[in-house]
Amino acid sequence: MEEIQVTVEDIIFQNEENGYVVARVDEKGDDTVIVGCIPYISEGQNLRLKGEWTLHKQFGKQFKVNEAEEILPNSLIGIERYLSSGVILGIGPVTAKKIVSKFGEKTFEVLENDIDRLSEIEGIGEKKIELIYDSYFKQREVKNIMVFLQTYGVTPNQCMKIYKRFGVESISIIKNNPYILTEEVSGIGFKSADKIARSLGIEIDSEFRIQSGIKHVVNQFCALGNTYMPKDELIKGASEILTVKEDLIIKNIFDCVIDGKVRVEIIDGVECVFTLPYYYAELGITKSMLSIVFSSFDTIDVNIDKQIKEFEEENNMSFANSQKEAIKGVIDNGVEIITGGPGTGKTTIIKCILDIFDKNGMSVVMGAPTGRAAKRMTESTGREAKTIHRLLELGFGLNDEEMAFSKGEESPLECDVIIIDEASMIDVLLMNNLLKALSLGTRLIIVGDVDQLPSVGAGNVLKDLIESECIKVVRLKEIFRQAKESMIVVNAHKINNGEIPILNDRDKDFFFIKEEDKDNILNTVVELINTRLPKYNSSWNKHQHIQILSPMKKGPLGIINLNSKLQEVLNPKAENKREREYRSTIFRVGDKVMQTKNNYSLKWIRVDGYGDKEGLGVFNGDMGFILNIDEEDNNITVIFDEEREVIYENINLDELDLAYAITIHKSQGSEFPVVIMPIFVGSPLLMNRNLLYTAITRAKNLVVLTGSVKALKYMIQNDRSFERFSSLKWRMKDTVSDEIFNEQ
Repeated sequence: MEEIQVTVEDIIFQNEENGYVVARVDEKGDDTVIVGCIPYISEGQNLRLKGEWTLHKQFGKQFKVNEAEEILPNSLIGIERYLSSGVILGIGPVTAKKIVSKFGEKTFEVLENDIDRLSEIEGIGEKKIELIYDSYFKQREVKNIMVFLQTYGVTPNQCMKIYKRFGVESISIIKNNPYILTEEVSGIGFKSADKIARSLGIEIDSEFRIQSGIKHVVNQFCALGNTYMPKDELIKGASEILTVKEDLIIKNIFDCVIDGKVRVEIIDGVECVFTLPYYYAELGITKSMLSIVFSSFDTIDVNIDKQIKEFEEENNMSFANSQKEAIKGVIDNGVEIITGGPGTGKTTIIKCILDIFDKNGMSVVMGAPTGRAAKRMTESTGREAKTIHRLLELGFGLNDEEMAFSKGEESPLECDVIIIDEASMIDVLLMNNLLKALSLGTRLIIVGDVDQLPSVGAGNVLKDLIESECIKVVRLKEIFRQAKESMIVVNAHKINNGEIPILNDRDKDFFFIKEEDKDNILNTVVELINTRLPKYNSSWNKHQHIQILSPMKKGPLGIINLNSKLQEVLNPKAENKREREYRSTIFRVGDKVMQTKNNYSLKWIRVDGYGDKEGLGVFNGDMGFILNIDEEDNNITVIFDEEREVIYENINLDELDLAYAITIHKSQGSEFPVVIMPIFVGSPLLMNRNLLYTAITRAKNLVVLTGSVKALKYMIQNDRSFERFSSLKWRMKDTVSDEIFNEQ
């Protein structure tokens, strides 16, 4: 193995996913190309490399790197280039030049031992010094972790997360038990940890390995929306992944139960394995919900028929019998579920309920699972609605590291009534936290469309609560006169009933453009959003008002390819427009983007003048636009819903995606003036009625479907969907049965 010392001149290619690099370097005055895994490389760095010379058929002589070590530069030019590379947050080219001009060859000595002297430079204040200090020492420690992990395919971004979680002890902790990464660091799965473990000599039948594999299989299953996994399926799946005998899997499942890592219960006659968060969430929901159901409530001295009639007269409308039943039910019951499709009057019912409770001096709070759903609720009722996370006052826990809700059993929500909309989106964890924060005597009104897709998170809460038959449920089925004028509403109900929709009625709001070839469908989608629809209605902004929805991520008509094509047309590259490449995505100022996972620690600043000035938490499905890309501080600023600004550092960019096109699952709880959806043949489990119904009910003013008639008919006829394994319904039924039996 040879050793060479080089200065990095130019990075030709860099894969942030695995750290693989092709770079042009200066090696003793010779222009040389190096290739290999160097996750922390940046232009201007001096490196000591170990490896071997190779001859590439197309590109000629190259140095293949096996090991890399940074050498801090000692020349003024080298120091300035190093600092300018962005390797230290807070120092860009301008600041680097000032620092080197001031301190010269003693620059690193100042950074190491007397960093406060940076305040002698104009433009560097206390906050920037603190940022530079933290970054300088952190990147040295992170590099040690990267050197250790780079041969295992762990990405630079994951290395940063490992460092953030374990600090300077990272390497020793990983050597002791690599499988801890799967539990403690997001984005690192069992396969990556297993690769490290095997390289460190951990045996294939190690209990660390098998128990981590068991949890991995259960977690993968629950990532599909399930709250548990049938034990027989777990044994089979874990045996295949771990390549060990089933009796070892069975023994370690038992050991996991004994150690309190998982729970095993019989659900509807089947032995099932739960991870603890979902197990306790379902127990908590069952206990809390049935406590509300069987609690006594203060009676309200109100002539409900008279107040309903007064509301009808004031609003020049008339309620259907099912709507009156829903309104009366919230007076008589502690908890009620109101479910129905579009146009069935759910919003009008909420307004009437608010009116009645207001007149009777009762305090009401309103919430929804997402910011967009809460905003819609506010606009439709004229009353403030908050996200459930904001209602529960999300913040840091006692250790200032983990996020926690301030509202709970010890500090419940102060209100007489709480109304929750878009309840189909609520998963078991969020519902459990919400119910914990309700004191006995608080009325709970749950509103949602049970025919929508279930929550992105685990569970099937709304459906389970309805099917438990333990709660008062009012189903709204009648479409009202004004709603009947909308083909979006009419066709949504037709599709939900398995009927072919009415297409292309003149001067209506639901259209179908027939295209069989996928390339033609793609071109039609681009043409619709870029020219045809903005020309048809000049008030529709192609970036803000028109949304592309697709059933899947991959393929010619999946959102990855759609976003690439749409970005080229709607926000093309320009000299005065900053951009940033992250993995295989180019982020550009002006791009429409979406947060793809819940991040409870991201800080936002409110810019619209309403509500809290700042807060924490950006959530899965939040959509916004890139305001700025700061090359100096190496971050991206996004504004969500025209109200909250969030700064994304490099470590969080894997949570951000382009959103010109989004999956139908991600559109839940949102409403867009215009929805365009490509219709094509795909996986039977994705191309189904439920998905199509959810997509078209996201549109307020116009739906345009384009694609295959055959595929459209197939989706309507296909009522198959992913079966979700959830025990909430059974728990509630069993608990009520036990209560009745004990009373007898």
